[in-house]
Amino acid sequence: MSVLDIIQSRREITSFLEKKIPKEVLKQIAEAAYYAPSGNNLLSREFIMIENREMLDHLEKTTPFMKWMSTAQAAIVVTGRPNTSKYWLQDASIATAFIWLAASDLNIGVGFGAVYHAEDEEESSVRETHVRKALNIPADRRIVAILGLGFPAENPKKKKMLNRQDTVFYETFSVDH
Repeated sequence: MSVLDIIQSRREITSFLEKKIPKEVLKQIAEAAYYAPSGNNLLSREFIMIENREMLDHLEKTTPFMKWMSTAQAAIVVTGRPNTSKYWLQDASIATAFIWLAASDLNIGVGFGAVYHAEDEEESSVRETHVRKALNIPADRRIVAILGLGFPAENPKKKKMLNRQDTVFYETFSVDH
């Protein structure tokens, strides 16, 4: 399958089978995170691989929107290092996309949980503290997201996309078509 095929077919998965992900598959997904580009090749993002069921259940409580973590078989916590690069959030976000695409290519479903919340520092602090304490994450790191992983228990329908002409512009931005 081509990268474009994977991009077009991937869906967020919110229900996973009770089936362990092989270690080799998790290593391949971790490789995608490791090789994701970062500004100036700085170590501005880090990844914590989780398989422990008790920890997955704890992470589920990070936000009320991560109920899918109760069936996830693994997770990746994505952190950023603001003291290393001013592009830490972009770097962590790019790596998150690489993880998602690699997982999809390996037939592993992904649930996305935003932890860092740029517009709500108080909410972000509550979420990050919940994860930080459980995983011993240093205070100078920001916790960007948690990706739940597993074999999909569902095959979500294709979502209706926005009109391409309202999203992709050529040569200049335009609201008039």
